[in-house]
Amino acid sequence: MAERFRHVAIVGKHQAPGIRPVLEEIAQFLCASGLEVSLEHDTALNTGLAGYDALTHDQLGRACDLAVVIGGDGTMLGFAREMAAHGIPLLGINQGRLGFITDIPIERWRESLAPVLAGDYEVEPRAMLEGEVWRDGEAIFTGLALNDVVVSRGGVSGMVELKISVGEHFVANMRADGLIVASPTGSTAYALSAGGPILHPSIGGWLMVPIAPHTLSNRPIVLPDAGEVRMEIVAGRDASVNFDMQSLASLLHGDTITVRRSQHQVRFLHPKGWSYYATLRRKLRWYI
Repeated sequence: MAERFRHVAIVGKHQAPGIRPVLEEIAQFLCASGLEVSLEHDTALNTGLAGYDALTHDQLGRACDLAVVIGGDGTMLGFAREMAAHGIPLLGINQGRLGFITDIPIERWRESLAPVLAGDYEVEPRAMLEGEVWRDGEAIFTGLALNDVVVSRGGVSGMVELKISVGEHFVANMRADGLIVASPTGSTAYALSAGGPILHPSIGGWLMVPIAPHTLSNRPIVLPDAGEVRMEIVAGRDASVNFDMQSLASLLHGDTITVRRSQHQVRFLHPKGWSYYATLRRKLRWYI
């Protein structure tokens, strides 16, 4: 039986021009539907929207049982990572450009949100990545990502050389501008622009996609998500690693980045009849 909600968090891309009236309309709609409403702290602070509790991410995670995210995929990525440990389902209303994971068009939020609040929705779990940067046997950085983990060369240096292993198996030493390890969700992000395939979100696998490799035979690989990916910095100056929006710059030779499946996952809610293929068709303009 579908979960019914009692306390909804609202998160908005507060930098977007004209977003306050939309947030206010949605908040009023939720209140009129008999739900308690709280605003994410930065959303409330930067829009000046008053009359609702403004809570930190941790407070929202403890108090709310649904989050409505209004913005683009970047807004959803950042908030999904913050909410991962709490397991709160997320519903995305797109006020950005692409909207692969904020899939409800802003002009149709009312007709899409009402059935969800009534319990008529589909739940879609999405896997997440987690990992560390190791230096001299010590973890100096930890990260969590919904889209991808990207190791990149320095801004003014040449290629980075990486020693890549999957589980106990050595794969290759690769020279490139960088390497992307992407989840199925991230397969439509940077990995797609670097030439990787699209993975359906239900597939238990990762993509490993080289960025402008020195050797053209270095191709994207689809990996099972049961093992750990290890990337050791062999050569190249000022390399960096990025877990979605969390970055660590100036990696040293010998630093090792490990990536594996997180114990946390994101739960997206969609209106009944939602189709991943329809999202691809619309966002990638697969029209006849």
